[in-house]
This record gives sequence, C-alpha cells and structure tokens, in this order.
Amino acid sequence: MGSYAYKYCMCFTRKFRSPAADPPPDVRAAFQAACSSSSSGGCGGGDGLRRFLSQVQGEPPEEVDRILPLLTAPAAGIASRLVGPRQQPAPSLDDFFGFLFSADLNPPIATQVHHDMSAPFSHYYVYTGHNSYLTGNQLNSDSSDVPIIKALQRGVRVIELDMWPNSAKNNVDILHGGTLTAPVEIIRCLKSIKEYAFCSSPYPLVITLEDHLTPDLQAKVAEMLVKTFGDLLFIPSSDPVNEFPSPESLMKKIIISTKPPQEYKKFLKSQDNQNINVGITNLAEEGSLRRIDSNAEESDGKDELDDQDEDSSDEDDSKFQQDTACEYRNLITIHAGKPKGHLRDALKVDPDKVRRLSLSETQLAKATASHGADVIRFTQKNILRVYPKGTRINSSNYDPMNAWTHGAQMVAFNMQGHDKALRLMQGFFRANGGCGYVKKPDFLVRTGPNGEVFDPNASMPVKKTLKVKVYMGDGWRMDFSKTHFDTFSPPDFYTRVGIAGVRADCVMKKTQTIEDQWVPVWNEEFTFPLTVPELAVLRIEVHEYDMSEKHDFGGQTCLPVSELKQGIRAVPLHDRRGNRYKSVRLLMRFDFL
Repeated sequence: MGSYAYKYCMCFTRKFRSPAADPPPDVRAAFQAACSSSSSGGCGGGDGLRRFLSQVQGEPPEEVDRILPLLTAPAAGIASRLVGPRQQPAPSLDDFFGFLFSADLNPPIATQVHHDMSAPFSHYYVYTGHNSYLTGNQLNSDSSDVPIIKALQRGVRVIELDMWPNSAKNNVDILHGGTLTAPVEIIRCLKSIKEYAFCSSPYPLVITLEDHLTPDLQAKVAEMLVKTFGDLLFIPSSDPVNEFPSPESLMKKIIISTKPPQEYKKFLKSQDNQNINVGITNLAEEGSLRRIDSNAEESDGKDELDDQDEDSSDEDDSKFQQDTACEYRNLITIHAGKPKGHLRDALKVDPDKVRRLSLSETQLAKATASHGADVIRFTQKNILRVYPKGTRINSSNYDPMNAWTHGAQMVAFNMQGHDKALRLMQGFFRANGGCGYVKKPDFLVRTGPNGEVFDPNASMPVKKTLKVKVYMGDGWRMDFSKTHFDTFSPPDFYTRVGIAGVRADCVMKKTQTIEDQWVPVWNEEFTFPLTVPELAVLRIEVHEYDMSEKHDFGGQTCLPVSELKQGIRAVPLHDRRGNRYKSVRLLMRFDFL
C-alpha cells in the first residue's frame, strides 16, 4: 500500500508504512473451504461460490441465483472470475476477498422490498417528517421546497405542510406559524412533491396538512391539489371505513391526512349570515400569530384534552357542511382529530371508523406510562402520529423507541436535525428495501384471548442472540486527506458497536484502538442477547481517538437487526447526515444463535 510521510516540529519528517488490506484469517479459511480444488470444478466452476453463499452466507436459492449473474457482469471486476467458465483458472484469494469486501455485491441487509404490503395501513411503521419545509431551526429559518425534495429522495413517505393565509389573505403560504420563519408558496411545494414523490419508493406518499385556513382558502387548496396531482391523488369514497387500505393498494398514490374542516364551526353557528365574512377575516388575523407549535391544536401536552369534540357530528351538521369547503373535505383519506375528555377517551377504538391521533413526545410518554396497553390497542387499527415537543427550537429529535414499541406508525422527525436519533431513524427505515414502510411485528397487531397486548416493560426472556465480529475497515485513505484526522500521523481508529431497542437490549461496546493505521484490523467479537430482536437496531460507529477526548468522527451506520444477513459482510459507512461515503466500509460477520 505504500508509506505516508508526515511533517512535525516544522522540519522533521516521520514515515509510516501501513499494511495492505489483507484478508483476515476467517476469510482465508472460507476461501480454502469454498474454493479448494475438487472434482466438481471448485470455485472456478461456480459450485464452490454457490456452496459458500448458501451455507456460510445463508442466502436462499433465489438470492444465490440473483447474485451469481451480478458477479459475471463486467462491472464486477476481479470478482467476476469467481463464476467464470470451468476452463478459467480458479480465482485467487484476492478475488474472493474483493467480493466479500464489496458493499454493493455483498451488502449486510436485503435491498429489495420483501415484507407483506397487503395488510391495512395501520400495520406499518411509516417514514415520517416533521415541518418538512424548514431549512434549519424551528424559529427563524427559511421555508422552502428544497428540504422536501431531499426528504423524498431519502425515502420519507410522510410530508408535513403548515398552511396559513398569506399577508393579502388571498393565497396560501407554508410556514411555521407564530415564528419568524420565512414563507414559501404552497404551489411551489406541491409541484416539487409531484416531481419527486416516487423517486425512491413506489409506495403511497402521505401529505399531512396543518390547516389554519378560511373555507375559501381551503377550497383553493383543494383545487390546487386536484390540478397539481391529477390521477396521482387518491380520492376516498364518501362512506366511513372501519379499516385503512393497504400500502400495496395505494401504490403511486398521494393521500391527504388532516382534520376535517371545522376550525370555524363554533363561529359559524354563533353569527348571523350577514356577519360571517367579516368574522372569518378577523379570526384568520387572530390565528396568524397565535402559536409557535404547529401541532398544539391537536395536543396541549396534558392528559386532559380540549373540550372541543373534533370527531363528533360534523358530518350531520348540514349548515356547517354547507359553509365549509366540501371539495377540501372530500380529499381527506386519513382523518385526524380527537374526542373531548381525558387521554383514555382519545385512545378509545371506534369499531365503525378509523382515524389518526397526534401526540407530542411528552404526551406520548405520559400516555405510555399510564395507558400503555390502550395505546397499543389504538394503533392496531388506527394511526398514531408522534411529533417533537415545541421546545426543540434547534430541530433536534427524540428517542423513537418508546413510540415504536407501542405501535406508533408515524414517528415524525425533523429531517434537518442530523443528530443520533435521526441516524437511528434512518437505519430503522433501511429495512424492507428502504421503501419507507416497515411491517410492524405480529405481537403489536395481535390481541390475546382475554384482550391482552404486548407489554414493552415486562421482563422477557432472551429470544435470539446476535454475534458480531468486527474484522477490519478500509476506505478512509481514499475519501479523506492524509491529515484529516491527525496532522502528524495516520489515524487511530476504534469501533463502537451496540444495540438500540427495548430497555433490556440497549448496550454499546467498543473495540481496542488501532494506532497509526489507515487500514485498522481489530478482529474482535461481541455478543448481544436480545429479548425483542424485531425492534432492535444495530448501531455501528467508527471514531478516531484523540488525547483531548474530542474524538474525530470516522463514520456510522445503523442496521435493523431483523434484516441482517448472516455471514461475512461488507458494511458501508455514512457521514453524520446519513450520506454514504464513497469508499469507507467495514468487514464484519453476523451470526444468530
């Protein structure tokens, strides 16, 4: 691989020779077993590699058949010799090692959709954004369609738009109400959504609308939605449904989720017809700066909910129906709202219709502590959306595990936050081919004979044990300058490996630090007993040790444990924002006991 020269003390030079990326002993042993000469033609004929993929890597026959043709493609490089014609010489150890250390040819998780997508919508976790239009913090950043586009490109399937009247009260702006955020016109957001809606996933895109509009502007929004999206817009039947449709049945469709228009219900009932137009204008003006939390109207953060009955008899009030935007109401597929009363009342399941309920992270914590079983029963049929508390001005995020373990489908995150919680979210939704929909475990959609449901806080036995071996890493020398980590020497890398999941499963472990090496070799193994492997996420981080204890960041990834492929795998690493590095990866092994 060569040597690296570093200057220090202005006039002295230190030279470091870094070893080449040599195959670790386990790879050598696998090569000998899979590619040794035999009467069947060995690895040179493809039989040896087929045995290795099946027995060591645990690939099913159809996956073996899919991988082998990929290796014969010209782009596969030296690895293509692994399945070359029988008359071709057997591949070398370097060929075999090159295949194993290729993140594209030998990934750690499946890259195709493989979950059952025909179940009701409420049976899936959905990749959900919060205030999707903001470019930065929640207080004074710009509103734009750019973060919406980026979210869609990353596979986000729920986009949130906060709708407010513009200054002239004749059009609709998107902004974070009650803050200094600069607005963006709604039509610009809608056009970008249409262009990028299915760039990363064909499964339905949900637009959640936070509505602060007068009925005439609601009608205008309805017209924009129909005109902009055309056949892509899903228009539900007028009859109430007692079960949501499946993601499969809504492929390539855009669906709307918001409260049925009723913000002006009390006002319309209390005014004479002659004064309605004046009153609506005044009410809109009062509402334009009334709050900083765009979700406050759905949840006040207390166990006691609002007195207003948002899910009551709107449909039976003919005057209200007449005076609001019927066109707008007819486009709503997922109705949001809550009944009056206590939290336990909000969580009651209506056998005749389904709905969406929104809770702040704070209110969710209270709900799961006092009504955990009710939350899970609610999410078996209805949709629960959880959003960050209003004090997260810097667009930080919260731990999503409490919401996931209680079945919440839409765990809304600030995609511009770039924190550890967001990296966990990104890793969780790498499952199921990264399509933005992950099937919930059966125990979260199943009720026992006596009405009992899963209890995340119960003491549970170990269901599965994951063994993780960290062999080595490479790629930093290609993606970073030689002085990026240390000015006077090659980097000193160590790896942290752990589990995020239910409380009993959470742990982080650490390898030793390998000094002055661009290609660190650890060969360390860790064992993780798991009580709920279905919800566990494997966290992997590489850091460069610094004596100041402000260690440099060397890459990270999070992988759903339920999706991990057994055997020796190449694990690509990402930067803090979740962007995949071009070359940086680890060679690891995963085994389940």
